This record gives sequence, C-alpha cells and structure tokens, in this order.
Amino acid sequence: MGRLEASHILHGHKGRVWNVAWHPEGHFLASCGEDKSIRIWAREGQKWVCKTSLTEGHNRTIRAVSWSLCGKFLASASFDGTTSIWTYVKGDYDCVMSLEGHENEVKSVAWSHSGQYLSTCGRDKTVWVWETADDNEYECAAVLFNHAQDVKKVVWQPSKDVVASCSYDDSIKMFREDGTEWVQCANLTSHTSTVWSLAFNSSGDRMASCSDDLTVKIWQEYPPGNPQGIETPDNIPAWKCVCTLSGFHPRTVYDVSWCPQSNRIATGCGDDKIRIFLESPESDQNAPTFELESTGEGHTQDVNAVAWNPKEAGLLASASDDGTVRLWCIK
Repeated sequence: MGRLEASHILHGHKGRVWNVAWHPEGHFLASCGEDKSIRIWAREGQKWVCKTSLTEGHNRTIRAVSWSLCGKFLASASFDGTTSIWTYVKGDYDCVMSLEGHENEVKSVAWSHSGQYLSTCGRDKTVWVWETADDNEYECAAVLFNHAQDVKKVVWQPSKDVVASCSYDDSIKMFREDGTEWVQCANLTSHTSTVWSLAFNSSGDRMASCSDDLTVKIWQEYPPGNPQGIETPDNIPAWKCVCTLSGFHPRTVYDVSWCPQSNRIATGCGDDKIRIFLESPESDQNAPTFELESTGEGHTQDVNAVAWNPKEAGLLASASDDGTVRLWCIK
C-alpha cells in the first residue's frame, strides 16, 4: 500500500482554480480558473514553474482545459459561452479558434482519442460534438438535448468514439455515431444526486463516477455475447454499476481520476481532501471491492479537480478553491 505525499504547491492563479490537465506526454500541466487565465506549468530541475499565462482567450471564468491526444492543441471551456482552441506556434500559444453555440456557461471540454472529435457541455443542458479537420476547421456534428439539467462533464471512452456525459439531473449518458447522427447508447441512473465527474480506466471497459450523493460508483462494460449473460439490446454494449464506494466522503465528491499505470482512483472532495482507492487483489471483476489506500491533506478549500500524470506513475495534480495547484506523489 502506498502513501500520498504532497510534493509541490503552485501559486499564481487569483481566485479558485477549477481544472488541471496533463499534456499527453506528461511534461506540461495546464490549469485554469476564476481569474480567466490558463497557466502552463513545467518542471525545471526540482521545481515546477509557470512557463506561460494565457489571458486573452476568454472574458469570464475558465472552467475546464483539455489537451488533444496528439499534444498539438489545448481546448479551454469558459463561462463566457465559448470554447477556445490553442496551439503552440513559434514559441508561444496562439488562440486559433473560438467555438460558439452554447447559450451560456460551458462546463467541460474533451477530445476524442481518435482526434476526430471534440465534445463540450454546459449549463444549457446540451452536449455538443464538434468534428475536426486538419486545417483547424471545426464543424458542429451534433447538439444533444438528452439531459434535463446542467451538464457537468464530458469524457471520451478510450479507443472508441463514444462520449459520456454527467449532469445535475443525476444521470450519466453515453452517445455514439450512428450513420450520420449521434444517438444515445446508454442511460445510467444509479446516483441519487448531481453527478459531477467521470473517468475511464486505460482500457475503457470500466468507468468511475462521483456525485453529490457522497459516493463513487464503478461501472463495468459488457459487450455483446458476454459470458455473464448481460443483455445487450441492438448489440450495443451494456454498462452496469458493479461497486459503490460509500462512507468515505463526508461532502460532495467533485472529481475523479483513474491512473493509467497503477489503476488507482483519486477523488477530490468538498472536505478539502484527496483520497486514493485501490482495488483489492482478490477482487471479483464483476463485483469488485476497493480499499481506501491514502488520504491527502493540504488544500484549505474544496478540491475541484484531480488528474493523474499519463506517463509518470503516481504523480497527481489537484486544483482547489483555495487558489492553488498542488502536486502529489505515491510513496
């Protein structure tokens, strides 16, 4: 069993920090927040320093940032209703596109693993799918009105162009392309209050969700013809809740991240703490059990985001209402 230890505190943002996202190569960390800026952090020797601050893309709070899998583009979602696309040109980041269409706050943005699609969601209860082209053109492929309330987060399933979304309506929904249309292919309703965030494991056959109901749920994908006999209508994979982590979080669980190397799950909570969970070695795949491995203390206000480094096992970033970004490691 490992222990989570704080390694660095990154100061610079003014006001709450909403989100952090690692570059796919793990060398850079992007953060964003209430001060309408994006900061790009990198390691210099034993320190992490802010390499640049992007302040020209939005005129309101920046809620989320996401790197494309190729590492060439950074997307930012803002309360100003727009999503900006940034790219690194001649030693600096340029805003090359501003995507408009949401009626108000954009809450989340995520790139598909194929790089062909970008998804956004927002307070207007919609999920948007944008199709990308090599010449920096973005075309709206779908506007999905399936949620009944504010949509908090979008994430793409690894290796598949399937996007999952979660909402203030307590549900998780999944969408896929069917011919020329995007259609809902799953509706998961086990949570009893707002679902704040989602995270897939590295293979994409499991998903973690976290909620205002103080729980984290683990979902398992069952493909057509699965040996467990789970029904898959229309030959579409079915998702079932196979584990609920309850009794660990005394306040809302705002974010969840699944480590690609160790399969550890990190959560960020309204009690200012980070918790690390690890699946028990004797766990049953279809009824897994997870143990609380470690708790990280140091933030002084809500933890809004947690993100595992995609290349460096055990390196975790967090963002908080206390205005700091923190780095942690498993010892």
